[in-house]
Amino acid sequence: MKLTDLWKSRNTPTLSFELFPARNEKAAANLDKAIDKLAALKPDFVSVTFGAGGSTREGSHQLVRKLREEKELETLAYFAGFGLSPDAITAVLNDYQALGVENILVVRGDEPRDKDFEPHPESFKYASELMEFIRPRYELCLGVAGYPEAHIDAVDQAKDMKFLKLKVERGAEFIITNYFYDNQYFFDYVERCRAAGIDIPIIPGVMPIYSIKMMRILAGMCGATITEKIESGLAALPEDENAALNDFGVNFAYEQCAELIKAGVPGLHIYTMDRSKSTIGLVNRLRAEALL
Repeated sequence: MKLTDLWKSRNTPTLSFELFPARNEKAAANLDKAIDKLAALKPDFVSVTFGAGGSTREGSHQLVRKLREEKELETLAYFAGFGLSPDAITAVLNDYQALGVENILVVRGDEPRDKDFEPHPESFKYASELMEFIRPRYELCLGVAGYPEAHIDAVDQAKDMKFLKLKVERGAEFIITNYFYDNQYFFDYVERCRAAGIDIPIIPGVMPIYSIKMMRILAGMCGATITEKIESGLAALPEDENAALNDFGVNFAYEQCAELIKAGVPGLHIYTMDRSKSTIGLVNRLRAEALL
């Protein structure tokens, strides 16, 4: 089912989770356990990431197959096209179509860390160029990423919005945003999008706090502001108390999600980091309060 049809048919927000392919056997075993627990929550769809330069191409394909065929979950496949040739792009998308995938999130992707990686000379530099290539060739439901605090590489918010509008003009049908720790960033972002004439669904991304170290690393990588409310809340927790940190993370995410739902968002997209405990706690609480 195309996600745009799902949002049109619903008067309640959708629930979705992001997963990424395991990088080793231990991670694969943990991911299998997480998938079983997350699938039991019956999300409306699950997304699967795609590594830089096609580094997880096979793993992403296998994970999508597992989610669709074994768990019978609607799946949104990421496609990060940085450095890939037009032939490689069509091969990946054809493989996804053969699995029955109807929804693709088109992103530029990061440059691979492998110093020997050489982008194909015909590769595309921006997600907007990928959209221009993919849209005329496929009837897939195509989405793109959005950045409430602007992409970390963007000159400013105005330039970032210009590129987003270009992606929409070239066929994007929905937006899933990077996570944020202050909902006002999202509300202001949606307002800027609407003022720019962008009227497609905008789904907020939510990242529960799993560990302080992970929080700081990921925020530094993607440009998410760690607010004073979070800093003061974390400072008040007992040291090395994982249960207290988990409770704080779930409670903070719950407050975010409750406000977002009450504001009328089309859905919530949870970045699970291939973990289940916090997401289960968050979703169960939202459902207990009849918010989902």
